[in-house]
Amino acid sequence: MRLLLVDDEDLSRRSISDFLREQLDMEVVECNNVPSALVEHTKNPFDIIISDLKMPGIDGIEFLEKIKQGDEGKFTDFILITGFGNLDSAVSALRAGAFDYLQKPLNIDELSEVLKRSRDHLLLLNENREFKTNLNRIIRTEKRKLRDKCHEIQNTYVDISGYGEIGIFSSHMEKIKEQCEILHQDRTVPVLIEGDTGSGKEIIARLIHKGGRNISEPFIPINCTAIPPTLFESELFGYDAGAFTDSKKSGNMGKFELANEGTLFLDEIGDMPLELQGKLLRVIEEREFYRLAGSSKVKIDVRIICATNKNLRTMVKDGSFRNDLYFRLNTANISLLPLRKRREEIIPLAEMFMRRFNRLKKRNFINISAGAKKILEDYSWPGNIRELNNLIERVVLLNDDSEIRADHLGILESDPQERDSFHILDAENMKLPEGKFDLKKLEREIVRKAIEKFDGNKSKAAEYLGLTRSSLRSKL
Repeated sequence: MRLLLVDDEDLSRRSISDFLREQLDMEVVECNNVPSALVEHTKNPFDIIISDLKMPGIDGIEFLEKIKQGDEGKFTDFILITGFGNLDSAVSALRAGAFDYLQKPLNIDELSEVLKRSRDHLLLLNENREFKTNLNRIIRTEKRKLRDKCHEIQNTYVDISGYGEIGIFSSHMEKIKEQCEILHQDRTVPVLIEGDTGSGKEIIARLIHKGGRNISEPFIPINCTAIPPTLFESELFGYDAGAFTDSKKSGNMGKFELANEGTLFLDEIGDMPLELQGKLLRVIEEREFYRLAGSSKVKIDVRIICATNKNLRTMVKDGSFRNDLYFRLNTANISLLPLRKRREEIIPLAEMFMRRFNRLKKRNFINISAGAKKILEDYSWPGNIRELNNLIERVVLLNDDSEIRADHLGILESDPQERDSFHILDAENMKLPEGKFDLKKLEREIVRKAIEKFDGNKSKAAEYLGLTRSSLRSKL
């Protein structure tokens, strides 16, 4: 697909353009102002336009309106970007007909996902344009082409983000892999993945989706924290013409429809607005829904995978998460341990990331030194696998060597507090701070975490701590 990139900031424009060409293999034309962009679009209309919002003279909103006035405007997806975004400007952009709205500095995963959705959307528009001429041929051929294109974009995203590599380096991960292969066989069973931020929940979701095979069915991820509550329903269910002011005349497909016959991954499900949780439960149960302002039901065959780093059981108790939705999602549960409790995986994962970034950054690292391994193994990894991945990428990017050495990991050595916090309850490796130590505070935290560990069951917490129930009550 052809893409027009308009930004008056040269460095920003070139960075985005290089990413689109090199990583997504897109045909990109650059302009630093709106008048020249209009000339280029008039000569040969573009499929996708990415434009800065704030520019001298004609700004991004006015540019968008000019594009949408033309006959080809409805077949061009317009994505606005800005470094000075707020909710009002986002709403104005969407009302003017923007396909999406992103803030600078751009996140490549977010940009890749938006472009993936845009390609899917444009393919659907072209389907509709040809629909009247040959319905049967469209159904047979265009559906196959759409799936192939979706698979191609998916693979591009996987290559960039690293989700294509799944390291199974512990008995914990072996068991989870076996669970994933079983769960892959039945798309009707919802799955809940629980684990700390960065522990690899989306990787596990993709493993369930693929089932160890190379498949073309769509995998549609949604980060529930990234969608404003006012847009959540239309994002999930789509809308028909006239659903709201300035809505597209043709309506718009939601994520459920895009994920049909594949997987919808709802990350951070604990942040879904409470008023939408009942609608999600109904879709899971009935396998059908209405678009916003729609009059006919849309039937779907979608696998639902949810992930959270929150304690949903606690949220159910305090009323911030529906108990019926929780019990339905918890039909199949996978709990991911944090990396600090899977220490045998640290070095194999680091080596896997090193090999991947060698390919991407064109480096020649061969191994990790013994000193560097010791530092990696001793660190507490509060950011889990994502932090390890980012660290290895940084090391490979900033150094051109054959071995990752201890001096390459200075950023970890400069954070002894994190390492010490992991060993604080390990009698053999216990390290005490130099200053005053609050023993009572530590005792309170231990008791609190023990009760939390057993979901408020004080008898089990007392047994775990080696206390009588009356002793525990006394401490409380």
